[in-house]
Amino acid sequence: MSWIGWKNDTRRFLNAIIRVGDLNRTVKFYKECFGMQLLSQKDFPEKKYSKAIVGFGPQESHFVLELIYIYGVEKYEVGTAWGHFGFFFFFFFLGKIYPIVEKVRQLGGAVTKEPGTNEGGSQVYAFVEDPNGYSFELLQRGPTPEPLCQIMLQVTDLDRTASFYEKALGMNVLFKYDSPQDQVIISIAMVGYGSDQTQTTVIELKYNYNVTEYTAGNAYIQAAIGTDRVYKSAAAVALVTQELGGKILRPPGPNPRTNTTMTSFLDSDSRKTDYLREIKNEGQ
Repeated sequence: MSWIGWKNDTRRFLNAIIRVGDLNRTVKFYKECFGMQLLSQKDFPEKKYSKAIVGFGPQESHFVLELIYIYGVEKYEVGTAWGHFGFFFFFFFLGKIYPIVEKVRQLGGAVTKEPGTNEGGSQVYAFVEDPNGYSFELLQRGPTPEPLCQIMLQVTDLDRTASFYEKALGMNVLFKYDSPQDQVIISIAMVGYGSDQTQTTVIELKYNYNVTEYTAGNAYIQAAIGTDRVYKSAAAVALVTQELGGKILRPPGPNPRTNTTMTSFLDSDSRKTDYLREIKNEGQ
């Protein structure tokens, strides 16, 4: 089963939406630790929430984070199904990760993996957490589309989930790794648009051997993908869910609140994803 309609479609990762317990503190942390920009911030007192958008460039062309603060809620459960975001820095800036890690400590984050090199010594990497408990991988590597360019998700069936993103969302499997003999027994697949990881934001799918269940938590909400063919995209998802699982939550149609046409669905591991697009007529 495949979806040939993807061949004429323009699509990209738009944002990931997460809930935070202190909006201003989180924005300050992302700006001062990671060098992100505050792109917009709005308060909706009638609905009792605020939101801010942060990223490394305009959201019209960059993958960004949308931060949601609900009045009076100071803590959320991240869960085990969500893994981390990836910040990848071009290795030309050789010492960049070390000051980031120290700034994380100063501003109340946690360092869960101190900076170190890989086996070949060619890359420096570290893992840190923000004050909300979200994990971030910091990695120096070769060319990267932008610093924020990865979401890591834990999955219970790697082949099924990778196939879902291929068939339903038109992504490519860019990299696959299996380590059944390693001390930590995992399999990994990278999926995204483009032909390799230097061109696109990716989703890293991680399967831990013998782990059959993860907790969803209530902190990470969803990822959004832009497409200029919302109705055809929704038809592809609906078709693939019959084979691989998943569920359409909201049929495609206009959303007056956001002035977009959209559809919302669960992937084969029951994670929520939205399709959004600019306002323009689309042949159905």
